[in-house]
Amino acid sequence: MHLLNPQAIRRPYDADLLKVMSIAAGHESRSWLSTWNRLAPTPTPAWRLPKLAAALKVGSLHVKDESKRSELGSFKALGAPIALLRLVLRRWPDQAWNAADLLAGLHARQLQDFFVISATDGNHGRALAAAAQSIGCRCVIVLHAHVSQEREDAIAAFDAEITRIAGNYDESVAEAARLAATNGWEVVSDTSYEGYEEIPRDVMQGYGVLVDELLEDSPGGSHCPFTHVILQGGVGGLAAGVVSHFWERYGANRPTFIVVEPEQADCLYQSALRGCASRATGTVDSVMAGLACGETSPLAWRFLQPTVDMFMTVTDAQAEAAMRDLADGAAGDIPMVSGESGAAGLAALQALIGNTEMRRNLGLDADSRVVLFNTEGATAPGVFKRIVGRRAVAVMAAQRSWLERHGTSEGRLT
Repeated sequence: MHLLNPQAIRRPYDADLLKVMSIAAGHESRSWLSTWNRLAPTPTPAWRLPKLAAALKVGSLHVKDESKRSELGSFKALGAPIALLRLVLRRWPDQAWNAADLLAGLHARQLQDFFVISATDGNHGRALAAAAQSIGCRCVIVLHAHVSQEREDAIAAFDAEITRIAGNYDESVAEAARLAATNGWEVVSDTSYEGYEEIPRDVMQGYGVLVDELLEDSPGGSHCPFTHVILQGGVGGLAAGVVSHFWERYGANRPTFIVVEPEQADCLYQSALRGCASRATGTVDSVMAGLACGETSPLAWRFLQPTVDMFMTVTDAQAEAAMRDLADGAAGDIPMVSGESGAAGLAALQALIGNTEMRRNLGLDADSRVVLFNTEGATAPGVFKRIVGRRAVAVMAAQRSWLERHGTSEGRLT
């Protein structure tokens, strides 16, 4: 399904939204995270895929590869830790603590009885658990019925306490809120709801680091190096964090934004259709576990409604095919480990290329400069092997071999 957003406009960044998220706050987040020993010390690569770009008939194609971010394997490592840091600093304003000392565990004794809780499809909970372990506070994670055992094990490895429910993601969000209210714990969620926006704002602000890295070598001024940005949906947090940075920097000259979701978890598509933050119409159960969300974050929607030019959905089969293409190094480009949700952006681009009308409406042509975000690696190794046909370590070996053949180190290919 494809929907051109009638509310999308081109204008300077809204002053009221600047109070919510800003490039300046994003720079601070990046500085704080640079001290955490669980993150890579350098920006994740933005691989250039010229052969795939030619096959898809676009001018250039880059993929920002978050599988390289950390042992956590996804972009979520940028959101939950920042939100937890800001929460602790707000909670104890008189302590004069700083982010580096907190992440180094220097105040673990004072925080040993402080509990945070969140619902998750896997990656957000894993990032929160890792940050809580580093800081020294306690972490409870609520998992719904469709979260795999290997994702649960990955979260539990960071000493989180796990609670299971029989329902879906949205019901796990409700259960996390109930447990927090009952026990006096703090919810650290990546989705907002009535009366709860500050922490989701901090999570989204952390995701702005992606764009800060992507554009750090770009010249100033009004010329954006990308004409089209394709983003995964979910509740909308990633997309909001990314579009806000581009929008503030380039204003009316922002790139064209496209958001993709699983066809059975289409809450953002439905929101665009109805003109307000809405729920998905499908079962929500998708192989794209990180995007299997049924309800739009109202806070994220404030950023997405005026900026996203098109909302679209892809099937599980399309995402799985895109995973294989990236792992194979389609058309001779560098092989890449991409999880189910990570490959959704390529699946969307491939679907658009076959639709002449949509290409024309979006101005997607041989001069287009497209960027995608590989939001996760093989965060569910068993699922990755089943879909791709080989383990992630084999794909990584192929990537190293490719780099050696091309005389290139693991860095940013531009």
